[in-house]
Amino acid sequence: MRKLQLLIAIIFIAATTHYYLYPCTNLLVTKGASTDGSAYVTYNADAGGFMEPLYYHAGGPHNPNDSMDILEWDSGWLKFLGKIPQVAQTYRVVGNMNEYQVSIGETTFGGREELEDSTGQIDYGNLMYIALQRAKTAREAIKVMTDLVAQYGYYSEGESISICDPNEAWILEIIGKGAFEKGAVWVAKRIPDGYISAHANKSRINELIEDKPDECLYSPDVVSFAIKHGFYDPAKGKPFSFADAYDPATPSGLFACEGRVWSMFNRAAPSLNLKPDYFRGVIGAEPYPLYIKPDKPLSLSDVMALFRDHFEGTEFDMTKGIVAGPYGLPYRWKGLYFKLDGDTATEYCWERPISTQQTAFSFIAQMRSNMPREIGGCFWYGVDDNYLSVYTPLYTTLTDVPEHYRSADVAKLDLNSAEWIFNLVANTAYRMYSVISPDIIAEQKLLESNYITQQAPIEQAALAIYKENKPLALEFLANYSKTQAQNTYEKWYALWEKLTVKYNDGYKNDVRKNAGRSPGSVGYGDAVYRQVVKERPGYYEMKWKNPKKK
Repeated sequence: MRKLQLLIAIIFIAATTHYYLYPCTNLLVTKGASTDGSAYVTYNADAGGFMEPLYYHAGGPHNPNDSMDILEWDSGWLKFLGKIPQVAQTYRVVGNMNEYQVSIGETTFGGREELEDSTGQIDYGNLMYIALQRAKTAREAIKVMTDLVAQYGYYSEGESISICDPNEAWILEIIGKGAFEKGAVWVAKRIPDGYISAHANKSRINELIEDKPDECLYSPDVVSFAIKHGFYDPAKGKPFSFADAYDPATPSGLFACEGRVWSMFNRAAPSLNLKPDYFRGVIGAEPYPLYIKPDKPLSLSDVMALFRDHFEGTEFDMTKGIVAGPYGLPYRWKGLYFKLDGDTATEYCWERPISTQQTAFSFIAQMRSNMPREIGGCFWYGVDDNYLSVYTPLYTTLTDVPEHYRSADVAKLDLNSAEWIFNLVANTAYRMYSVISPDIIAEQKLLESNYITQQAPIEQAALAIYKENKPLALEFLANYSKTQAQNTYEKWYALWEKLTVKYNDGYKNDVRKNAGRSPGSVGYGDAVYRQVVKERPGYYEMKWKNPKKK
């Protein structure tokens, strides 16, 4: 996500590949893998130094000679890349879901540096949002995307793109052809019903499936292009792998990316006993499968939980260790990679969790085939750190963006912006994480559980209205969405005020007692006290010192 604001590039192997720290994460859940037949796709849009208003496209008819400017997403829609003809009809898009419930997320894997094409006219951001504007199904979206890059060229680096509708979930992996040719090479695989998949900035599609377009689609030259340019040698006897050819594994790529896949798979299917060896860079370790069958069907709450993680409860738990500090903060201030003074040869890397402080927005797109499309698609939207955020239900019947989700400028504090309010709450917690975060999570659970509980009766009411008066039903859901967005903002604003007062100056202040003039101590905990005493024996002891006794 967002190259202009991303962190340093690290090269671990030959110059044929490179890695930037692209920190997005996707989880895909097919309808047969959920408790109620919902399909889900999740997305964390992560990168330091950016905030993003909720994306909205009204849709509608267009004139035959209409065109659209292609403005690069990573530049904040400022850099002009080209102009393409508009289509006769586009569809409404709320966030990353359109009115037909097609939902799209992405993670950047980068891949081979020589395959970037600065002359291409279509970047990955426009691929997603143009496809949402023009496609009624996931397969249509794949065709829209691949046709666009074939005709106009592909501007961005390698991308893994989640493309889902109520019935199918696909992963499309795409990379440009650099200065060699215009266009891109790509492969798309469908996730079988009853399974889940994930990707996190590392290409994960290996072998192609030939002559089965219901399962696998790919560009005609995906193999021949790799052979021609030395990315794949069939004489070595190995089957072609898109990931190996276009995004060879590196220790940094595995450590920072595949660990997030392992975490979600490990928690969804502990019976598989997936080892961490692959993401830890153990030579010979088997790559994680593209998809797995969860041990039990997943509910919406389960999906939310899977998408919130700092490796808690594992040997990689980020709330532990010296860098977590006295209050168990599970975040590592960037950069992610570091070296020690005097040692230029050894590179180190912090763990990279699913939940991270630099998230701008995230979502859980819920798609259902057993309802009218206007009711079946619910876009659960959150801003800032998803571990401490709230997923609020928004329906694609919205005719405009809810008030507090229209502005988000990282360069200017705006208390009317939901992104800033959530950012302020999260940063309050980062000061004394183990003390303050439980207050936030309690409020989060209260709001989300209420929204989930309300969902069924709200949708039943919408369905009843829909049968008699469809426009009124759509307006009902739009108004409900705005009301909940307003409620989330107001609750979080109040929470920010409460936390600022309660934890002022490092105390735990109960303003009801003595007008707040007798705050409670927080302290550091026994483990920290033992460590400081060990580091400076005798220094903190309160006793008379005998100068004659050494």
